[in-house]
Amino acid sequence: MNLITSSHRRGLRVSVLSGLGVLALAVSIAGCSSTEPTAEPTGTDSGATAAPAPEVNDTPITVWVDADRQAAADAYIAANPDDPITVETYDGGANGSGTFRTKIQLFDQAGEGWPDVVFSTQNTDAAWASQAAPGSQPYAAVLDDGLVSDDIISGFAEGSLNPCIVDGSVYCLRNDVAHVVTWYDQSLFDEFGYEVPTTWEEYEALGVKLAKDHPGYIIGSQGDPWAPEIYMWGSECQANDITGATSVTVDTSSDQCVRAASMMDTLRDNGTMPHVSVFTPEFIQDYQGKVLMLPGPVWYSGALFSNPDSLNAPKGTIGVAEPLAWDGATAVTGNVGGGTWFVSSHSENPALAAKFAEFVTTDPAYQVDLAPGLPAYGPAAEAWVKKLEGDGYFATSLDPMVSAANMVWPGWGFGIFNQEAIWAKTMTPGVTEGKSLVDLLPEWQTAIANQAQVDGYTVN
Repeated sequence: MNLITSSHRRGLRVSVLSGLGVLALAVSIAGCSSTEPTAEPTGTDSGATAAPAPEVNDTPITVWVDADRQAAADAYIAANPDDPITVETYDGGANGSGTFRTKIQLFDQAGEGWPDVVFSTQNTDAAWASQAAPGSQPYAAVLDDGLVSDDIISGFAEGSLNPCIVDGSVYCLRNDVAHVVTWYDQSLFDEFGYEVPTTWEEYEALGVKLAKDHPGYIIGSQGDPWAPEIYMWGSECQANDITGATSVTVDTSSDQCVRAASMMDTLRDNGTMPHVSVFTPEFIQDYQGKVLMLPGPVWYSGALFSNPDSLNAPKGTIGVAEPLAWDGATAVTGNVGGGTWFVSSHSENPALAAKFAEFVTTDPAYQVDLAPGLPAYGPAAEAWVKKLEGDGYFATSLDPMVSAANMVWPGWGFGIFNQEAIWAKTMTPGVTEGKSLVDLLPEWQTAIANQAQVDGYTVN
């Protein structure tokens, strides 16, 4: 059982579109893209009338998928054998390759060649795909103006389309979600006589007690570049509040940022939240069988816990709960990955392109029967989870995976600039040198603001 998708896994195999070659562009790894996070998913003005949906014609369409989404294309073709579709594989933007954006820029210059549908592992892509390059038009078509029905749009988990929303319009459909939940080892909780915390304050107190009573055991990890998306995002830290297509508010001095950083400092210093990546041999060697808790994305289940090459937790030991809350606040959570499907505004058969995008994001033939990650589309997610529960691996119900999909805090947006890359460059070296995360918060703010301005944002 493996829940991790190519939008999450670092170091994936790459199947590149013929003739692309290797593109070395340092853009974001999975986890961010552009949106106005408080926008309504419908993206239409109040009282506006959507344009009539176009009709499918006989013009062939070209679809780009990564290797892991080939199964989605195959499922569509099996269900619609007469539809004129050509499928080509490319790297999907894995590891921040920038292939999608670079090729579209070349097609814009040539005035032809755009693929009709594209899958991307990068939640950054709506930021640029919704904007018109000089002398061109935006690559991405607006989907909620009649191209995709309101019934489909409204069926996605609350907030899951935020990476696709720019200035109130929906420019892509989310393939899968990667929100953060609370993973824990039920067998260890039973052995130690502990109760699973429901707040971050209880979580920190548990880490202090664990360090004293059971040294060597851990309740988290902060050694990966997506650590801010787990702990800072889940604390409503306003480090990444995208307020428009080219505007962002950055404030890492707030109590919400300081409390998360202080907690991380405390638990790192006492050894219960080590600064080591969960995907390193060191992590497996030191912590296999010693992970009491691990807040992290839904794909940790297959990537870490049930993975025989990682923690390899025994059947019936791992449970999952909803995200932790801060005292007096409603629980919210962050997001680490998830893929998206775009329809080209240049397509000569937009109805067929939209039909394909709807199928691969909503139809059980792919999203329930074959998809490796938790679907963003609500009905498919519920069926997918019930299927996963059928093998009896987990110690608890997986319902929190579905309910938590609606709890992603909208105040952490999806800009072109990538928070994981900024954190890795700014915070990781400082922590490695023994510095406090609380003390490093001003440097983090400066680094975010500088990168945002380089990418054309107005920083507030």
